Amino acid sequence: MRPVTAERPKRGARAAPGPRNARGARASAQQKFGKRAKPPGIVSRAYWRLRGWLAFRRPMLLLGAAAVIFALIAALFVSGTVARAVRQVDGTMDALVADAGFGISEVHLAGNQRTPPETILAALGFRPGESIFAADLQSARARLMQLDWVADADVQRRYPDAISVRLVEKLPFALWDSGRAVYVVERSGRLITTRDSAQFVRLPHLVGAAAPKDAAELVDAVAAHRAISARVRFYRRVSQRRWDLILDSGVVVQLPEADWKPQLDTLEWLIVDKAILERNLSEIDLRSPRNYFFLLKGRQQKEGGSEL
Repeated sequence: MRPVTAERPKRGARAAPGPRNARGARASAQQKFGKRAKPPGIVSRAYWRLRGWLAFRRPMLLLGAAAVIFALIAALFVSGTVARAVRQVDGTMDALVADAGFGISEVHLAGNQRTPPETILAALGFRPGESIFAADLQSARARLMQLDWVADADVQRRYPDAISVRLVEKLPFALWDSGRAVYVVERSGRLITTRDSAQFVRLPHLVGAAAPKDAAELVDAVAAHRAISARVRFYRRVSQRRWDLILDSGVVVQLPEADWKPQLDTLEWLIVDKAILERNLSEIDLRSPRNYFFLLKGRQQKEGGSEL
């Protein structure tokens, strides 16, 4: 049998390309002769050129241009050109809105008993025909809250052309003579106003430093004693610690610093049952929890319960 041996290729002969070489050739051809990338547009090329030119080659020029632009903008604001332009645009828009039926033509008020309507309108600051959308309700409410009698305020739009204002006014509780002026005060002691205080002469009259702050409890307690309430003219705060009741006859009733409510019962009994105010007295001292004293106008002091 004849052996079969593989024949070696002759030297210098090229081997036939196999499948792998064919795929590699095709891949190489695709890389070399593939689709070309789309060239950048004119705007993109200009942007990148300008960016590179300014950022890297001309930094001082860039800073100078920015400074000039900033100075021009600042000059426009300082000269009022921008503000005038904005106002002109706003005015034009407001006129258009008002012509469309959204201009303020009515203001409805509620809750104002002591605050005049003209005072409220002046505080609101709205102009007839002003755009209802441009009305600054928060600022208007803030101005209303600065009025003497206003405790709270609510300002709302009522489309198409009205503004609704509802007030809650402060309640007068007493008059306080500070020594320099007479104030109308609230129950809490907060001051309301010094104007037209003569209208409130029927309110309790307070005298002395810090009197409004602590008066409510005493005034209420005195009001529960009809004989005392009918005769009290002033409530006087003494050293910010205790109270004197000054009666319409000029008699001064001295109350203790604490636990003064039982002493009001004693004073009521002295006025009603003992007719003490018909005597020639200048003071009634109720500061002692066990005894009471009278001071006659002749400066003779006697203990309560003894014959005068």
